[in-house]
Amino acid sequence: MQRKILIIDDHDDLASSLAEVFSHTGHLVDIVEDRTSALAITDIEAYDLVITDLDIEYHTDTDTAELPTCLPKQVIEVTEGQEIKAFKICASNFRREPLEEDELKNMVATILDYKIRYVDLVENVADLLENIEFELPSAVSLMHIVLDYLMKRVEKLGVIKPEESNLFVALDEAFVNAVKHGNKFDSNKLVRISASVSKDEARFTVEDEGEGFDVKNIPDPLDPQNLFKTSGRGVLFIYNIMDEVSYNDRGNRLTMVKRNDRPTESET
Repeated sequence: MQRKILIIDDHDDLASSLAEVFSHTGHLVDIVEDRTSALAITDIEAYDLVITDLDIEYHTDTDTAELPTCLPKQVIEVTEGQEIKAFKICASNFRREPLEEDELKNMVATILDYKIRYVDLVENVADLLENIEFELPSAVSLMHIVLDYLMKRVEKLGVIKPEESNLFVALDEAFVNAVKHGNKFDSNKLVRISASVSKDEARFTVEDEGEGFDVKNIPDPLDPQNLFKTSGRGVLFIYNIMDEVSYNDRGNRLTMVKRNDRPTESET
């Protein structure tokens, strides 16, 4: 199937390369160079895939409520002068009757491979705060690609040491739970993942479109009566691995924070 792809890229970090790749495989690719041009597109919902890679100017009061769903919406609290970027892959309008999971998986993998190899160089991201967002149909294979990318991203900044961290376990539990328990493998429902990544910490949010749950009702996995029950173990892992964990009232959005615990220059 021919796909319509929109790339919004103000420095051509990804646009030309990805346009060449996707055009070569028969897809229609449009490129715009800034957020204003993207907002002027009246039929942005007609695109199967929207890729955003933009600088964000310092702001504290930007109203993002009216932005199209596929543009980055999360307002980032920053200090003046801090360099911020917004990167997003949005497949909320990806035509799926049924979902061509392998097709979308390969497209997302291609995008992230280009970004990790050519954009996320240490010298480019060392002092950067980047807000990374994904809006993807419920498919475990897509979650694995996102997980692999985010792990490489935080490892590159030194937020964690792979051999000493179980971050992979916590994120894998969160992503799979959103697909399996939240959306019940319904590919018509979305999983929304965001990560605000800097050298000091990584903040992750995972939201599904399920009914939610009350975390207090999960059986205590440490209770001997629940020794052989798997229910609740994933949540316990997340709480033990992350520095901060919280759920919204509905129970369908999980926020997790992992801080860089390396000593600061003053401590050394």
